[in-house]
Amino acid sequence: MDFINNKIIELAMFTVIDGEVVDRYDEFINIGEPLAPKIMEITGITNERLRNEGIDERNAACDLKKKLTAGTVMVAHNCQFDLMFIYFLLKRYFPSEADDIVSNLYWIDSMTVLKDRKNYPHKLIDAVNHYNLEKVNFHRAIDDTKALYYVTLAMKEERDDLKEYINIFGYNPKYGVTGYRFPFIEYKSQPYHNCGLVNPERILPRKNLNHWVR
Repeated sequence: MDFINNKIIELAMFTVIDGEVVDRYDEFINIGEPLAPKIMEITGITNERLRNEGIDERNAACDLKKKLTAGTVMVAHNCQFDLMFIYFLLKRYFPSEADDIVSNLYWIDSMTVLKDRKNYPHKLIDAVNHYNLEKVNFHRAIDDTKALYYVTLAMKEERDDLKEYINIFGYNPKYGVTGYRFPFIEYKSQPYHNCGLVNPERILPRKNLNHWVR
């Protein structure tokens, strides 16, 4: 995946305070380039829709800059993927500020948490199934955001230790870390296991890294 040159065509996020959604952001982004047929097939988003409904990429970057205030907790599933795209979008328009913007946030990867909670597989759709949540269209950003919101609530109710995972990303030791290693993130090898909810003392944030390296 070319995180530097590939671009975001739909950006969605919820702003949550005390567990309640107080703001919803969902915008198409007109990247000024034709979409690959496969992308249109998967997402249902067309070039015409981006032209007619999409905002300029610079405006999307400005919106992100405003919303990503220092100290905000950002939750994403497979967070490394989202962080890479967000970082390079900001880098195109705010090259001198992008590093500070992303490093001044707190990042939680819900997939890393899920691997300490449930057996394989661990995609967002699997998290929804594991917690018996309402199904959504997983090829659209706003629906993914909605699903992630309810997954996060379910995880918090199951065991309230999400803060332990701040800025700790697990990765499959078979493939390593995808893309750029951010200096403010601690990357830890996280093999799959089949024991369901692990003991609180054995969650990834508390593991000795050397124990898991293969």
